[in-house]
Amino acid sequence: MRLLVIGFISLVFLGCSGKQALKGETSWQKKMNADFKDASKSPLKDKDRKNFVELDFFKFDSAYVVKSILKPTPDSDWFDMKTTTDRVSKERVYGIIEFELKGEIYQLNVYQESPDEEGAMPDYLFLPFLDDTNGNGSYAGGRYIDLKIPEGDSIEVDFNKAFNPYCAYNEKYSCPIVPRENYVATRIEAGVKAFKKK
Repeated sequence: MRLLVIGFISLVFLGCSGKQALKGETSWQKKMNADFKDASKSPLKDKDRKNFVELDFFKFDSAYVVKSILKPTPDSDWFDMKTTTDRVSKERVYGIIEFELKGEIYQLNVYQESPDEEGAMPDYLFLPFLDDTNGNGSYAGGRYIDLKIPEGDSIEVDFNKAFNPYCAYNEKYSCPIVPRENYVATRIEAGVKAFKKK
């Protein structure tokens, strides 16, 4: 009986001392929070990560998960996308996505990184965008969404997975500047909100 009690106490202790449950409404939010807590992955400065609990997200809203039509632009030229530092990123407009949101039709460019760029992924598409929450709820410089090249001409865009550039947390990072033409003229209240530095 004594051994059983000791065993029970040990289990309780291990449970209490183990990792806390990850915060977040969705699995994507939980992963983001886990990455931001992890010193090997986090873009946060040490002083900000020390007391980090979770990112501030807009509430998940399925209305911001949109099916879009992808119109490829195979003859587009490579260009130097400006960043927040002197570095440039060699990109091209892979295609234009068209989608409906709040009863309106919008178009955005999706970009493909040059295969010559370090760490470039052949199936990766980059969707940077601006909207009316910038500077009033979300990061002033706009946000990003990661996409993959689809097999057909349709692609799902989940604005609930919109995230801030790393330079929103730490100026040491070099972040692509969102092109002005990738502006959505409405409030996209989805994804990561602006980061409040301590």
